[in-house]
Amino acid sequence: MSDLKENSVGQPTSSPKSKLKFLLEQVGQLLFALLIVFAIRSSVVEPFKIPSGSMIPTLFVGDFIFVNKFAYALKLPFSDLFGKAVNIVDRDPPKRGDVIVFLYPKDTGVHYIKRVIGLPGDRIRVQDKVLYINDQKMEQVEAPEVEKAKTLDEVGDPRYGLDHMRMLKENLVTTEHILLTDSNNDYTANFDEITVPAKQLFVMGDNRDFSNDSRFWGYVPFENIAGRAEVIWLSLWVNFENPSSSTFKPARIGTLLK
Repeated sequence: MSDLKENSVGQPTSSPKSKLKFLLEQVGQLLFALLIVFAIRSSVVEPFKIPSGSMIPTLFVGDFIFVNKFAYALKLPFSDLFGKAVNIVDRDPPKRGDVIVFLYPKDTGVHYIKRVIGLPGDRIRVQDKVLYINDQKMEQVEAPEVEKAKTLDEVGDPRYGLDHMRMLKENLVTTEHILLTDSNNDYTANFDEITVPAKQLFVMGDNRDFSNDSRFWGYVPFENIAGRAEVIWLSLWVNFENPSSSTFKPARIGTLLK
């Protein structure tokens, strides 16, 4: 082959031209692979880490999740690099009960994660910590004490092991999920009725008394939605100041979000 020469002991060596060609080929393949990875991340699936406790008991601090960015729309790859992603084709809209990741309306440089409570046209109110949608009471049933104790123990935060913390199963008409309330906290016990505008959503955290959500800052526009949270792929929290308090919860790996 023209690009190889024989050295003094009869072994072929590469010419500088051949080495450069090989290097460029490798760089090109790497760039192409990165392009595919980032295109998938931009429009199909993206990993996120849970930084706060607003979705306890569904999501813990340190949970890593995959978000399906194709759930509600086909997005133009890389368009989210410049702010809100551009939807090429809209798919089915979010459903009540979906756990979604979205750009925080007050600062679109920040992602939030909450549960969809109100759809466009829904009338939402909270009365004595009970949710009403279109005047229909969303039934809440106390979770079994054993289940509550196990879940709150896994959270690993002593604040959630107190007797006044209640874990409830709430029926959102078509889906059931778990939530946490604090019997000693009346600040969020009531919320006056509102009607969700068109093309917007009303969202709340599952940690009802400790969540900064639509009750405080308003609605989530459809165009702010990044995708639907699907599964926990890792649960790891590292405390660099006190490494002994770091936690790894392998049992949570593979947990489907609902």
